[in-house]
Amino acid sequence: MGFDIRLPIGMMLSVLGALIGIYGLMTKGSDMYVRHSLGININLWWGAAMLLFGLGMLLLARRGPSLEASPGRKSGSSTAKSIGH
Repeated sequence: MGFDIRLPIGMMLSVLGALIGIYGLMTKGSDMYVRHSLGININLWWGAAMLLFGLGMLLLARRGPSLEASPGRKSGSSTAKSIGH
């Protein structure tokens, strides 16, 4: 069983997204952030985006290995044989 990079990436982005999103919620009414980001709560939106992407990566990591590495699939490429290699 190999190392699945989706697990640490998903964990890191989920934690970071949650922290940034919470910070965005806590600074929601601050004038400084409203002036610098054209009235958009950037921390809240990017925190939510990072959290969703991180959760998606964790879901994919939990789902299992990719189709290429699944048992039952031949390791030899039938495509390479069909084109004459």
